[in-house]
Amino acid sequence: MKAILPLILLTLHILHADVVDVYFGTGGGEAKGIYRASLDTKKGKLSSATLASEVKAPGFLAFHPDRTRLYAIANPVEGPAVLAYNILDNGELELLNFQLIPDGRAAHISVHPSGKFLLTAQYRGGSVAVFPLGKDGHVEACSQTVEHEGASGVVARRQSAPHPHWVGFSPDGQFAFVPDLGLDQIVIYQIQLDQSLIKRVGAVDSVPGGGPRHMKFSADGQFIFLLNELSLSVSTFAYDGDEGKAELVSTTSTLSDSMKAKESFNSSSEIIVHPKGQFVYAANRGHDSVCVFPVDQETGLLLTPVLHHTRGATPRHFQFDGSGQWMVVANQDSDTIGVFRFNLSTGDITWTGNQYSVPSPNFVCFCDSIK
Repeated sequence: MKAILPLILLTLHILHADVVDVYFGTGGGEAKGIYRASLDTKKGKLSSATLASEVKAPGFLAFHPDRTRLYAIANPVEGPAVLAYNILDNGELELLNFQLIPDGRAAHISVHPSGKFLLTAQYRGGSVAVFPLGKDGHVEACSQTVEHEGASGVVARRQSAPHPHWVGFSPDGQFAFVPDLGLDQIVIYQIQLDQSLIKRVGAVDSVPGGGPRHMKFSADGQFIFLLNELSLSVSTFAYDGDEGKAELVSTTSTLSDSMKAKESFNSSSEIIVHPKGQFVYAANRGHDSVCVFPVDQETGLLLTPVLHHTRGATPRHFQFDGSGQWMVVANQDSDTIGVFRFNLSTGDITWTGNQYSVPSPNFVCFCDSIK
């Protein structure tokens, strides 16, 4: 995998479009739904964002693997639901259908690489739900709901019950992973693809009181990087893809104790791995910064980070475009989107000065992005 990764990235760079669509999930304030803009990949500039779909609180979005459909967790008038959209040639969204979520509003959504089903994680309900997908992309009624049990109780106000916060898949699609903030664990499921079902096969402990939020695999699939919301740290796990098991290797803080003490509220929000795999990025709300961590490729250890202010309040989410050249940050409480340039030599990011208005942005996703 390591040998062919540079070739894949070179091919992606050559084929990368000069202009790509980017969609923004939102929630609260004056937000009216899913917004869309276009990124000029030569200049790192966005067009003005326009409303692509009017719907309440579409916090998180996920593409179908073929990039012709988009799925959202939102609150139409009928209640918390999964919505399916066709992406039209002009980038506009056409609602296919929606299905209600049995256990209430979801915190995250992810489509299986096969495109046969998607999963949602219900933070308040403490569950994971399975939704089969039709051949035309429409979402079918929930076929399975799995309840998490227990609680770590280390942080009483936040960890008195299970709180699944993210869901995603192993690089080979054989396993699903659910960081649970209330359990201080990553819960692991085996995928039963022929039935579009999941089966719990284990869990791995994170740091006590860490509050697992989101996670990403390393580019070579050998490591998991878990973002701990409550302790503002990243835990590295060695991953055994044959068994679907993980082992905690180390934990690295995203902020020093003195930095944490300067803010009345601090929590980690999002983590991503650059497409080249040599750097991990984590966002801090309150401190309103993005950490840039160099990664030891052999051990998965995170080295001393460089911190950058996001030029906005409460960075909820951020993402690179498919070329890996531009990082777009959603600052929820300042109603702004900021653009940073990636430095290929150092892995660092540089503020471009390009900032745009989007009401209460929660999520960023590019049509050409690499997960």
